[in-house]
Amino acid sequence: MYKYCFILFLSLASISTRSNTIAQEQFDGAIPEITVSTISSVNEGNSYITFPTDIGNLEPLWFEANLNPSFHIRQNKDSRLMGVLTPQIIFRMYQEPSFPIRTPSFIPQVTVYYKLLSKTEANSLSITGKFAHHSNGQDGEFYLDNGDINIHNGSFATNFFEMGVIKTNYNNRLRAAQFFGTSLEIHTKGLSNNELDGIYGFYRWNTSFSIFRLPEESTEKKKRASISIKGKTSWIFGELNDWSTFNINRLNLSFTFYYHPKFLEEIGFFAQFYHGMDYYNIYFDHQVTVLRFGIMTEKLRF
Repeated sequence: MYKYCFILFLSLASISTRSNTIAQEQFDGAIPEITVSTISSVNEGNSYITFPTDIGNLEPLWFEANLNPSFHIRQNKDSRLMGVLTPQIIFRMYQEPSFPIRTPSFIPQVTVYYKLLSKTEANSLSITGKFAHHSNGQDGEFYLDNGDINIHNGSFATNFFEMGVIKTNYNNRLRAAQFFGTSLEIHTKGLSNNELDGIYGFYRWNTSFSIFRLPEESTEKKKRASISIKGKTSWIFGELNDWSTFNINRLNLSFTFYYHPKFLEEIGFFAQFYHGMDYYNIYFDHQVTVLRFGIMTEKLRF
């Protein structure tokens, strides 16, 4: 399995390099403006709900849902500086008696974007900073009497800062906008559960790459459905479970394909592969490899 994850990681890197080269070669013709609002929409992610058809080692679920609305704070649509408030919530309904929803992830966050450099309307560089809180709203003991992590009602909470840059390009021939982001995420020990020290991973290097295919338009209706591809990786640094510096378990990665059919207005379908540490609050100790499907609201609008 690790061999296949490594191959997927190299493939994402290859796609990023090749598409940037194509973008420079094809950078002519009519180019739409990519504003800081568009950049934030790519970086913030989307709301979604999965189908009960996961393939992998995730516990049987009826669904996982991500509620991810964004509230923009800016002077006007042409502003280069913008703040975003996001009261994100992730919850899972398990395929068990009474269909329980256990310990949702509450991830309220505030993010600031500044469009630093813009050689053209679409070829730009932006910096971003974030402060976020991640907890599960529980107050039970972190460990059970037998030493296992209390995933049912154990208290989980961490706060973190994230600083990064986002590079934007536009491929005129493919009518595709391309975004490459890299950031450093730091969880502070004084603002996190003491029990997380050494087993959670307080330092993370995140990278992301996205391609959004723009639909062709006529005066009456769109001729082609929109498509987007997103790849994300996260490498965890520092002390973690006595793992060596280059232990492959430190790598989290995901690859998402999104398709918006023309007969639907607000939602589309997605398929996602994820491998790495479980991102669902106190379940972080689980290593997950899963392929899943569902519906998603794509916030990005061109």
